[in-house]
Amino acid sequence: MSLLLALAGLAGAQVAPVAPWKLVFADEFEGRKIDRKRWNFDVDCWGGGNQERQCYTASRRNAYVEGGVLHIVARKGQSTGYALPDAQRMRAANPRALATKEYSSARMVTRGRAAWRYGKVEVRAKLPQGQGTWPAIWMLPEKNVYGPWASSGEIDILEAVNLGVPCASCEGGRENTILGTLHFGGVPPANKFKSTEIAYPQVLDGGFHTYGVIWSEGRIDWTVDGRVYATQTAADWFSSATADDDAPFDQPFHLILNLAIGGHLPEGRGVKGVDPTGFPKAMEVDWVRVWQCAADPGTGRACAR
Repeated sequence: MSLLLALAGLAGAQVAPVAPWKLVFADEFEGRKIDRKRWNFDVDCWGGGNQERQCYTASRRNAYVEGGVLHIVARKGQSTGYALPDAQRMRAANPRALATKEYSSARMVTRGRAAWRYGKVEVRAKLPQGQGTWPAIWMLPEKNVYGPWASSGEIDILEAVNLGVPCASCEGGRENTILGTLHFGGVPPANKFKSTEIAYPQVLDGGFHTYGVIWSEGRIDWTVDGRVYATQTAADWFSSATADDDAPFDQPFHLILNLAIGGHLPEGRGVKGVDPTGFPKAMEVDWVRVWQCAADPGTGRACAR
């Protein structure tokens, strides 16, 4: 599956000075409420196609700003909503079908508000721990130019599952890894992915860390706390819909912040189910910032490593 790298692999990988970046999007979460000019909510009980156990809501109980921090909160308790996301409901035989899940949470998106082709994206966040937790910072195409998922791509900036859970095979004896992944190829079952997973014990320190990507034409670097830990190039990805070398990662993508509970990834790593203790659980976000390369906005290469 994904490649597990030792923490030592980060040594000496400090990001070098680059050509000037231009800040094009930022949310410092200093206001009293979520800025709806920047963010929208996905509201459904679909489970992300991964059999996740939460309904996503737009309720303040699941997402709010306080003390200069965005809180995305997963709560235990039944929640009911549409069984399919908006895009699928439009084509469904029963678009008003409902589903009930045992948890509620939030999935915030910049879709329809802001999307970018190439640039540097960073999010400073504190991640929850426990069996079944699945915080994610990721991107989807603003328009499915190359067709339905995964033909038009997906950029996973940060995923982490089951942090802090005892694990005999884990470095330090507890789950402490983060992942950076691309999804591409074709419509399932022709979809493909390529992922890098590293042990990063600092993620268990209860503090904030910065997760990011540096994305230029034909190249994506993943960073944690300013250090590059993975790189993929156009030779690593493709879209079955076109022969273009850089596709599908040559189109504008929007940003997504969410906290899922359960599902294929956290429940497929040796322990099934979700530990129901310790809820509510939260992913806290200090800030979100996006830059584009002022010297080369067309490709971003002048600012790439």
